[in-house]
Amino acid sequence: MPFSLIPRGVYASVTDISPQALASKGVKLVLADLDNTLVPYRVTQPPQAIIDWKQALEAHGIRLFLLSNSRKPGRAQHFAELLGIPYQGHSGKPKRSGYLRAMERMGVTPEQTVMVGDQIFTDTLGANRAGIVPLLVKPIRLAGNPGRYLRYAVETPFRLLGQRRPFL
Repeated sequence: MPFSLIPRGVYASVTDISPQALASKGVKLVLADLDNTLVPYRVTQPPQAIIDWKQALEAHGIRLFLLSNSRKPGRAQHFAELLGIPYQGHSGKPKRSGYLRAMERMGVTPEQTVMVGDQIFTDTLGANRAGIVPLLVKPIRLAGNPGRYLRYAVETPFRLLGQRRPFL
């Protein structure tokens, strides 16, 4: 599959990604990163906006699936259970295998799937490698880790290119 660091659009947050627009594109599954995509690091409860977005996805026949690289024991599982969605922790993004396992579990193809994440070098690269449309969101919070600022600076050209090729 292609090696590409360019997403198909950059969105302010996951809740700015329209379930109706996704459904019109034939999307049946949204794979979503957890940390800095759905919630900030260390947040353990889904906020009402994420619950509402998940329900809107379901109303359009789209399932939400938590695809996380989190190494914290039980973090992805706990969050997914509270939200009532399937999950896969330790997914190994950007390796293709985690994406392919998730789609197999859910009975969908790459053409029916999008990946929503905040990082170019894991979420976007892995989705592109698996043949899935990558949708990039702005990280919820960069504060507290100088490495995140550096990574974000390196990702900037790819984010700008992604803004020019929106999926929705």
